[in-house]
Amino acid sequence: MTAQPSDTALAPAPRRPIRDLPDELISQIAAGEVVERPASAVRELVDNALDAGATQITVRLLAGGVRLIAVEDDGSGIPQDELPVALRRHATSKITNLHDLESVATMGFRGEALAAIASVSEMALLSRTAQQASAFLLDARSGELRPAARSRGTTVEVKELFFSTPARRKFLKTDATELAHCIEAVRRHALARPDVGFAIWHEGKLVEQWRATFVPSQARPGEGSVQDALARRLADVLGEDFVSQSMAVLHRAGPVTVTGRAGLPDAARARADHQYCYVNGRFVRDKVLTHAARSAYEDVLHGQKQPVYALYVEIDPARVDVNVHPTKIEVRFRDSREVHQAVRHAVENALAAPRAAALAAAAPASAPAQTPAGTEDLQPKQQPAQYWQAQAAIKFDERPGHKVSDLQALWQPAQPTQPSPLAEPPTAAPAIAWASPMAAAPALPTAEAPAWPLGRAVAQIHGVYILAENAQGMVVVDMHAAHERIVYERLKAQAEGGARIASQPLLIPATFAATAQEVATAEECAEVLATLGLEVVPFSPKTLAVRAVPTSLAQGDAVELARSVLAELAAHDATTVVQRAHNEILATMACHGAVRANRKLTLDEMNALLRQMETTDRSDQCNHGRPTWRQLTMKELDALFLRGR
Repeated sequence: MTAQPSDTALAPAPRRPIRDLPDELISQIAAGEVVERPASAVRELVDNALDAGATQITVRLLAGGVRLIAVEDDGSGIPQDELPVALRRHATSKITNLHDLESVATMGFRGEALAAIASVSEMALLSRTAQQASAFLLDARSGELRPAARSRGTTVEVKELFFSTPARRKFLKTDATELAHCIEAVRRHALARPDVGFAIWHEGKLVEQWRATFVPSQARPGEGSVQDALARRLADVLGEDFVSQSMAVLHRAGPVTVTGRAGLPDAARARADHQYCYVNGRFVRDKVLTHAARSAYEDVLHGQKQPVYALYVEIDPARVDVNVHPTKIEVRFRDSREVHQAVRHAVENALAAPRAAALAAAAPASAPAQTPAGTEDLQPKQQPAQYWQAQAAIKFDERPGHKVSDLQALWQPAQPTQPSPLAEPPTAAPAIAWASPMAAAPALPTAEAPAWPLGRAVAQIHGVYILAENAQGMVVVDMHAAHERIVYERLKAQAEGGARIASQPLLIPATFAATAQEVATAEECAEVLATLGLEVVPFSPKTLAVRAVPTSLAQGDAVELARSVLAELAAHDATTVVQRAHNEILATMACHGAVRANRKLTLDEMNALLRQMETTDRSDQCNHGRPTWRQLTMKELDALFLRGR
C-alpha cells in the first residue's frame, strides 16, 4: 500500500521576515568564498605582506596550516590606531574610490580577507611601523590591544582554522595534502617576485626556502638583470631542468608585454601542473591565456601532453578587471583578442628557433678531439672524415615531391678534385650506407671547417635515419619527419603570404538556425570572416547563411565550420579554427611531399637536409609533435661502453 503524504508535509513553511544578518554571520559567509582551505588563508596573508613592501616573508605552519598559520614580513607595518580597523569588513588602504577600483595595481583590494579569516579562527595581529617605539598586539576575538616586542613589519597568526564551523573542517584533507597546497600557494607568489625572499616552516622544520635573486637598488639599467633574476628564481622554484628545457619569452604587441619562459615540447608533461600565468604580477587562471598558450603548441606537441611554461603578462591595469572572483584568481580583459594574440605569438616566436644552433652555441669552442692514450698508431694517416669537402648538390627536382633546398644559397661546396663515387647511387642499397673516407683523398682544407650545429652526415641506416657527427658527438635524424616539417613550414609561409585565404562560393548557400550571439558575431566580424575565406550573412533574424568557404575546405561541413569559427570569434582569436583546419591540410600535403622511408640518400642530400633543419622554424619536431633528431654526446656514448670506468 502506497503511503500518503501527511497534511503537515504539504503545508507551506511559515514565512520568515527579511532582516539584517549579524556581522559575524556575514563574515562567516564571506569566509566560505574566500577561505576554502588553509592555503587560501596563506595566499591572502602573503598578498597583504607583498602590498606592504616586504622583502622577506616567512610562513610557519602546524598540521598543514589547520592548527597554526603564521605569516611574518618586514614590510611597512600597520599603525597602532589602524589595527582594529584592519579587522573590519571592507576596510582597506588599497582603494578609496571607483577610479582606484578600475585600475587596481595591488594584490589585495577587497578588504574582506582579514575579517573573513578572523570569523572562522583565532587570529592575532602583531605589527610595528618605523615611527613607533614598540609593536602592538591585537587579539581579534577579544579586541584587546597591548604593547609587544617586534621589529618593523607585521605578523599574522591564525590558530585553529574553522574551529567555529566544524562542518567546514570535516572537508579538509590530510595534513600532508593541506601542506602541499600551502606550499603551492607560496610558490606561485615566489615565481612572480624574485625581489622577495620566501621561507616555509612546518612543525618547526624548514620545508622550502627561496632567497631573493633581485635587489632593485643593485640592479643594472635595462631589463637584462630582471630577466636574469627571474630565470634564477624559476630555477630555484621549478628546478634547473625547467630553465634548461625552456626558451626565453619576450614579446611586445601594443599595450601588452609578455615575458617568461616557454618549455620545449620535449619537456611536456602528462598533467597541466607546471603552467603558470601572471597578469601584472598576479597569478590567474584564465581561459584566454590558457587557450593562447596551448594553441602556440598545437603542431609541436605529440598526443595529449601538456606544455610547461611561466608567462608574465604586463598590461595597463585599467584594461583588465580583477574584481571578478572573491579569491581574485580570475580576471576579465577589456580586449581579450589582443591579449590572446600577444600571448600566442610570444610563445610561437620563442619556440620557432631551431634548438640545434643554441646547442652548438652552448657547447665549448671547437677543439681537436683528444686521442685516447696508446691509440696514436691506430689513427689513420689521411685526412679524417669530418674534413671531407662538400660535394656538388644533387637536386630533388629529379624525384617527385618538394625540394629539400637550394644548396647554393646555404653553403658553397668546394669543387672536388676528382669525381666522387658517392654521386652515383649504388646498385644495391645496404642497410647502412657509409661515407667512406677512402672513396677519395682530398687535400686538407686551408680554412677551418664550419661548425654546423647538426654536423656532417656520415651514414644512413635502413633508409630511415641519418647519422651525423658534430662537435658534441653523434646526431641521429629521422629524415622523413625532418623533411616533413621543412616542407610544412614552407607551405605555411606560402599560404600566409596572401592577405586573404582564397574562398569558393557555394552553389546553394547552407543555412542554419543561429543563436542571438552567433548572429551578432557574424554581423560584427564580417570583415574578419572575409579575411578567413568565409562569408556568413544573416538570412533571417534567427538564421544565418554560409555563402562561401575557404577553397581548401570546400569539401568539409560548411555549417559546422561556420559555427566553430563564430564560437571562436566570440571567445578567442579570430584565426584559430580556420588556421587549425588549414594547417591540417598543409600537414597532409607535407607528409606526402616529404622524402619517404627506405629511400637511399646521397651524402649531399643528407647534408642538405641537415642544413635546412638548422634554418627552419620548429624543425625539432615534425608536424605531429614527434622529435626529428636526437643528440648523443661523447659522454653518453662513453657511458654505453663503460669507458673510463
